[in-house]
Amino acid sequence: MIQQNLVKVGMADLNIATDGAVLKTTGLGSCVGLTLYDPIKKIAGMAHVMLPSSDIARETTFNFAKYADTAIPELLDRMIAAGAHVVRLKAKMAGGAQMFAMSGQTDSLRIGPRNVESCTAVLNRFKIPIVAQDTGGSFGRTIEFDSAKGMLAIRSVQFGTKEI
Repeated sequence: MIQQNLVKVGMADLNIATDGAVLKTTGLGSCVGLTLYDPIKKIAGMAHVMLPSSDIARETTFNFAKYADTAIPELLDRMIAAGAHVVRLKAKMAGGAQMFAMSGQTDSLRIGPRNVESCTAVLNRFKIPIVAQDTGGSFGRTIEFDSAKGMLAIRSVQFGTKEI
């Protein structure tokens, strides 16, 4: 999906897109690329979530986009300010891989699965349905979300490109 109007979303970052712009993030391993979409207003949002909970935050300058529990509410606020309505929002997500296999894994090493669980819990709190997802596995992904069509394209070296 090559578009002239590309909005890049970095790691631990979020942004919104309108007017047919495409949101793109790369480097999704254990991170989750979460997208929200208002199909009537054609407003899209994307967050590149690194960690499940801000409870573990230690940085001096807090980055709300880094954590599922703070990134999703911030993304919602930005989308609502742009004219989206929460009752129409649909979510799609990709990533949340378990990048390294380790024996006797503790919960703290399950970052990918915990990111997916945390994103799902926050979306449930706002009653936003997850209409499609490509999560888990042990491989990285790059995603692009088309704000005109509401389509999420997922690319990986192992599986090529698919759209959900």
